[in-house]
Amino acid sequence: MTKTEKLLRELIALPSVNPAFLPANDPNSGEKRVAEFLAAIAARSGLDAEFRQVQPTRANLIASYRPTTKAKRRIILAPHMDTVGAPGAVFTPQLKGNRLYGRGACDTKGSVAAMLSALIEVIASRDRPRQTEVVFAGLIDEESLQAGSRALAASKFKADLAIVGEPTRCKVVTAHKGAVWLKLETQGKAAHAARPELGVNAAYEMARICTLLETEYTSRLGRTKHPLLGHGTINVGAIHAGQQPNIVPDRCTALIDRRTLPGETNASIIRELRTLFGAHGLSAAFSKIHPYPCPALETDPANPLVRQFMTFTRRRTPGAVNFFSDAAVLAAGGIPSVLFGPGDIAQAHTRDEWIELSQLEQAKGFLVRFLQSLE
Repeated sequence: MTKTEKLLRELIALPSVNPAFLPANDPNSGEKRVAEFLAAIAARSGLDAEFRQVQPTRANLIASYRPTTKAKRRIILAPHMDTVGAPGAVFTPQLKGNRLYGRGACDTKGSVAAMLSALIEVIASRDRPRQTEVVFAGLIDEESLQAGSRALAASKFKADLAIVGEPTRCKVVTAHKGAVWLKLETQGKAAHAARPELGVNAAYEMARICTLLETEYTSRLGRTKHPLLGHGTINVGAIHAGQQPNIVPDRCTALIDRRTLPGETNASIIRELRTLFGAHGLSAAFSKIHPYPCPALETDPANPLVRQFMTFTRRRTPGAVNFFSDAAVLAAGGIPSVLFGPGDIAQAHTRDEWIELSQLEQAKGFLVRFLQSLE
């Protein structure tokens, strides 16, 4: 068993489910045990480890390698320590062939293990960077509101590159879509269902809006394409109206997910939808579900450090993904950011989450060689 696999097994066995997905005081809740475990390993290995409080019981872990001479640049390795919850989630690592199963195996405790193992190996070698500071930043809350990355960005923490841990099958990802979550609400007039003509059915108004989103709006989105990300998308995830069948509902709500391209914002999406609805004689009130912006990521693949990292991962072209991540938050804070990590997003959040051990070791190797190439 390699040191990286051993570390991943230990991390899986320490549940760190985001508190947003669990009842209060659930023993599997929060990142504290994982953060303390990693801090102890980092300190024993010669890293300067500290906790940066984000919430009363939740803190980011910052473990730094500082060269003996003044650093000319700083690289951040930034995986998140929290996981989603799921019925029947497995916190006992199970090996089946080349696959290690368990909650967080690929999202993103695999990245945590690969990144920290790589940094420890590098600083113990003769080829450790002489003018580059390398920081392992174990972040909290990525799976909910990204409080960890938002706090790090708000602290004006600066770096020349952040490699954000996510399951990308060891591809360097320079672009991902953003997300706008909205609640739409239509208003009607209640009436007895025996005389529906005396009321105004808010559900029918919402149905017309949903049809419009599925047809004309989706067709419109398909006309604007990003070279890496393709086109934006929209999904109606939930609808609710009325209380019982014999009353015409006077209110209907729908929750929508709009995946955005670089340059699109919450405000621009709301304006776009209002204009579309108005052109068809439809009306809805808008409110935001997510309290913070979740913009798309677009990092220049020509950035010298990004190019250098891609060279050591044997990739000629950058990748792109459709999901949102901490990378966009750090990039908005002024840190050029990419995604990288072992595992496949198809396994993330599933009941039988797993990661290929060969890919775990490959990710660690790529990171070691990249860090050793830095001055």
